[in-house]
Amino acid sequence: MKKLSLQLVAFFSLFNANAQSGTLTKNILLDAMFDSNIPLAGYVSELSNNSNELKIDSSNSAPYALVAGGSKGIGYAIAEALAKRKYNLILIARHADSLIAAKNKLESAYQVHVEILVHDLALEESAVEIAQWCIERDIPLKLLFNVAGFGGTQDYLSLPLDTLRYMVRLNVESAITLTYALLPLLEKNAPSYILNVASMAGFAPIPVKNIYSATKSAVIFFSYSLRYQLRDRGISVSCLSPGPVFTKPEIVKDTKDKLGWFGMKMAVPPKRVGEIAVRKTLKKRMMIVPGTLATITAFIIRILPRRVIVSIYDKVGKKQ
Repeated sequence: MKKLSLQLVAFFSLFNANAQSGTLTKNILLDAMFDSNIPLAGYVSELSNNSNELKIDSSNSAPYALVAGGSKGIGYAIAEALAKRKYNLILIARHADSLIAAKNKLESAYQVHVEILVHDLALEESAVEIAQWCIERDIPLKLLFNVAGFGGTQDYLSLPLDTLRYMVRLNVESAITLTYALLPLLEKNAPSYILNVASMAGFAPIPVKNIYSATKSAVIFFSYSLRYQLRDRGISVSCLSPGPVFTKPEIVKDTKDKLGWFGMKMAVPPKRVGEIAVRKTLKKRMMIVPGTLATITAFIIRILPRRVIVSIYDKVGKKQ
């Protein structure tokens, strides 16, 4: 394990936090695809004034929920919905600044304890390191939300192969590996819950977003199967498959350009998506599609022949 730089320690000290050793990650995506901040692996957590070891707040006995990709967008909305229900949180993302901002907002507004772990979830070692961190501290983990992922308005034939590989690792492998690594802790704290975040794009092939729709389809199939595999262990598995969620300006533009007024009406605000996701996960709902119009549309997409749906998506994807 490599120690974080002295500059990082100084930076976190401004937020009354300290940095402990962690592994440096690789940033293999173009800056244009993500924030320009350099991702830092390892973890950031509050330290006792009289100890060099990380400690969980023993005065707060509430159970924990882990949100992978919990610093922004749908992940943050899920974290906020959990904080309202007084769950302590472990938030994971690639950039420390957004994690610290999320931690400060949630702790201030809801008086819960928030741990933040800085990891690139697409890297093979991340799931093992996160699980080890949780198991060593005997975290009373009750909920796991696999939210991390990325897409865009187009992918296959338009993006570099390394970027496509990264998409597969982040959208699919991170959910599989993190779930596998944390199963012993979830089973120990049963009844417990897992939510994997897919998309309506996973219900049918989308030519312009070929790899994205393929990865989200994989998440849906994985979730359905895992639900049956874990039902005798006291672990409920759900899958969130939202339609348009306006977490970025480019999503608004793409939805308006390609789906027009219908897409704009189908869109659901991130905060509402987070609330619906948490509420229905706790009710052990398998497939969760937020919004009435999105639910109806998802039903139609799933019953129509694939050749019809893929043809429609192909025409819609070519709109400027």
